[in-house]
Amino acid sequence: MHRVLILGAGKIGALISGLLAESGSYEVQLGDVDGAAAESVVRAHGAANLSSHGLDATNTQALAKHLVDHPVDAIISSLPYYCNVGVAEAARKAGAHYFDLTEDVEVTRAVRAIAQGATTAFVPQCGLAPGFISIAAAELITHFDEIRSVKLRVGALPQHPNNVLKYSLTWSTEGLINEYGNPCQAMVDGRLTEVAPLEGLEEIEIDGTLYEAFNTSGGLGSLAETHGADCEYMNYKTIRYPGHCDQMRLLMNDLKLNHDRATLKHILENAVPQTLQDVVIVYAAVTGKQDGQLREENYVNKVYPQVIAGRLWSAIQVTTASGITSVVDLVLQNRGKFSGFVAQEQFRLTDIIANRFGRYYAPGGTKDISGQVVVAGRAGTQRRKKAVA
Repeated sequence: MHRVLILGAGKIGALISGLLAESGSYEVQLGDVDGAAAESVVRAHGAANLSSHGLDATNTQALAKHLVDHPVDAIISSLPYYCNVGVAEAARKAGAHYFDLTEDVEVTRAVRAIAQGATTAFVPQCGLAPGFISIAAAELITHFDEIRSVKLRVGALPQHPNNVLKYSLTWSTEGLINEYGNPCQAMVDGRLTEVAPLEGLEEIEIDGTLYEAFNTSGGLGSLAETHGADCEYMNYKTIRYPGHCDQMRLLMNDLKLNHDRATLKHILENAVPQTLQDVVIVYAAVTGKQDGQLREENYVNKVYPQVIAGRLWSAIQVTTASGITSVVDLVLQNRGKFSGFVAQEQFRLTDIIANRFGRYYAPGGTKDISGQVVVAGRAGTQRRKKAVA
């Protein structure tokens, strides 16, 4: 049985701990600075192999002592992005695998440096975006002889928007502001460059519904480093309902709240409600040459809230927890295959979907006009397979 420490008993950590513990293959420790919060999650799941611990992960000595007293094979951080460098350092010293959900570019660079020469795996940017979206796009890239452009688009949206922002808080508010306020990476004319957040506004239509998409930070992950040299254009944008971007520009740019993020966080958390009635949209499009012809392939998937272990979880909880637990499972089940810094695109989409945790992504898929799902190979070849629900 694999031993793991999950740090953070919040929206995502609660589901990660339940998925792993209830699989029967993991002995799970759930640590949180609020020990009562961790204990509440443990009671809700009721799994004998899930234990709670009052633990401040920002306290270096306390975390190191915990890892000595309770050795683990892996550490999973579902903490805010700014906590993760210290956790990665603790994992390196303890000889444990490391996984996180960060969207922050600088944190990922620091984790990459910590991972140099490590015999264990350091896998940042797990989850949805960055994370699963890079895995889906990388799968499409393998279908082409040459690639021209790669578009990554992801949105976590309320199903029934009814406020001026047309949005509900489904994710970490600090992480959301970080994505909206920090510089973004993109490949433009074959060069990796920085582009401004809340810019690059475009319309996108999916299943007859009109959305908008715009630049946000971190979602591209390491995909540009892995495949950017082979294409002219690559970018990541967040999907929202039309009008959202203009409202956020007003708050962050015109009212200068990007320079007062504590106030912005207070405003959003007191004015924008949370919801479990959300939908996650995952969209990737790759254009390039196949057999000398210019073609495009798309991955389009919508994920809705699901009941897991008798409890309703939001779509963003399901997709994020499914993404990171499937990656954790693949690393720990394949001893010695992964070490040092591991990029998301090193995992195959087919392996994720086939995994017992990644299966929550499976009901969607990459549909072409015939309603089939491209899971490997090129459109029009014998390697096209039907969707597996």
